[in-house]
Order: sequence, then C-alpha cells, then structure tokens
Amino acid sequence: MDIRNCPSLLAQGYENYCPKAIKRLFDGQKTSPFLDFDIDEFRNGGEIAAAMQRISVSGVQEKFPALVRDGRIRLSGDDERSTHILKPAPWDPTLQARKQIPANEHLTMQIASQVYGILTAANGLCFTPKGQMVYITKRFDILAEGEKCPMEDIASILGRNEQDGGKMFKYSGCYADIAAAIRKNVQAWMVDMERFFDLVVFNYIYANGDAHLKNFSLIRQGADYRLAPAYDLLNTSLHVNGDDFGLDDALSPGLEKSDAYVRSGHPCRQDFARFAEGIGLLGSRAEKILDRYMELPAEAISLIGRSFLGDKMKRSYLRIVRERIARFTRS
Repeated sequence: MDIRNCPSLLAQGYENYCPKAIKRLFDGQKTSPFLDFDIDEFRNGGEIAAAMQRISVSGVQEKFPALVRDGRIRLSGDDERSTHILKPAPWDPTLQARKQIPANEHLTMQIASQVYGILTAANGLCFTPKGQMVYITKRFDILAEGEKCPMEDIASILGRNEQDGGKMFKYSGCYADIAAAIRKNVQAWMVDMERFFDLVVFNYIYANGDAHLKNFSLIRQGADYRLAPAYDLLNTSLHVNGDDFGLDDALSPGLEKSDAYVRSGHPCRQDFARFAEGIGLLGSRAEKILDRYMELPAEAISLIGRSFLGDKMKRSYLRIVRERIARFTRS
C-alpha cells in the first residue's frame, strides 16, 4: 500500500497513523497499519470462525475481535478481552465495489466526526499483506481497566427480535420509535435527542440506508444511560440501490409530509423540521442543526479527496451527497 495520508484521521503527509490518531485509536501505543495475517486465508478456518462467534452481529459484513500488542494488531484469543473490531470487505460478491466498503465506512465516519462534530467510535483502516483494506474501530464499551460498560441496542430495548419479527426485524419501525426509547431511558434525554436528530439528518444526506434499530445503542455512563457514539456509518448507495432510510416506516408513519415529499417520495428539510418537533426538540435547536446540511462543506470535499476510495468512487460519493442535498433544500 502506498500510504500518503493518515489511515485514521486522513491527515496529509503521513505514511502511518498520525500522533493524534495513535492517541485516540490506540491509547498512545504506536501501532503498525499492516496486519501480519490475511483475512481471506482464515475466513473459513477455525480460528476466524471461533473469533466471529464472540461478537453477536447480523448482516453480511463479518466482524472480528482484535487487540493491539507490541505495536501490532492481532485477533484476540478466547481468554482475552478484545479492545478493537476488524471489519474486512464483505464476502457477498453481489455488492458493487465491495472491496471499497471499508474505505467508505472509514470516510463516512471521519466526515461525521471531523466536519459535523458527531460523537463517533474511533476508527481507521489497516491493511493485509495482500493490500486489502480492513476497517478497524475501537470498542467504546470497554474501559481502560478492561471492564465492559453495559450497553443495549435499540432493537433489544424495544423488544424486537428475530424470533418474533423474522430475519428483517431490525428494519421494522421508524425513527420516532428510537426517539421514544431515548426519551424513556435517558435522564438527560433532550441533549441526546439533539444528537440523535443530528445523526438521522446526517444519515439521510450521506445516504446511509442501513441505519436500522441495531445501529443505535444506549450505553451506561456512571449511573445513567446515554446515547452511544455513532457507529456503522456508510454511504450505502455506493454499493446497493437502497432506500432513503434504514427503517421501513422512515421518520414516522404519522408524519405530515411536505408537498415535495408527496410528489417525489423523498423528504426535504421541512419534513425533518416536523419530525424534530414531533420528537420534542425546540424549533430553534432543530433549525440550527438543519442549517449545517444546506450545502456540502469544503472540509467534507477535502476528506473525500484524501480518502482511500478509488477515484471513480470518490466522484460517485460526491455526486450522491450533492443529490441528497438538492433533495433536502427543495422548497
């Protein structure tokens, strides 16, 4: 791999993780971005199969528990507490440009964090000996002492499961359901409701059509539960022909749709403003959030250009986001 930008924060002129990324992603431990094993070689082997069973994940993308020792990223053993998660390119050959999915997720997470100030899981890319990209993220549910913080995804909180709702249960519902769960279970719900609303708008603008019930969680901080940092953010339109939202009933089945929404089937800013009012946000606070998505920031364009996506994918990424902003800003 010819690395010219930090494979975590995308800072220019780095052939390795930059110092700020090392501190955030690896707790200050200087770490090589190069794995000494290849995911595909172990994918069907016993070691990988056992590793996968230690993380409960649904969907087509495999996730493997990992940790860092002596500056190297490796898979964690049965008796070890993992501190990171590795996500290689999905195995499904029907996904368009599937080998660039790790770079897509990495870029989308960095835009959310660096451009919009959304609290996200620390993340980056690492590379196999064959040069394949692997997404790496730090587990925010593991404390420095190795203890695990209690955390539940919204699907569990709402009592949704495969046994009752079938294999697609995590897509059943609407974002108003998630808002209700936050209001019921978070003491400082107004603060986290703003964070949640910001994330819903971001997912729409950046074409994350897989923002389902298991991709939102509550985590205990001290005596209270809070909305967990964002994770699994991805511009899914680069790989599949998906919907505007990751939930079957979109924002809310009871939402009074704008004329633009009725005509085109796609929401605009007015619809998100009405959704914000419905989940209890102050109008002025919601408008402040919505104002930030009226145009594509120069910082986002710069990050896309410095990302590890191929040139064609970079152009597609920009085109998709600009199309979403055009929908959003319709009157």
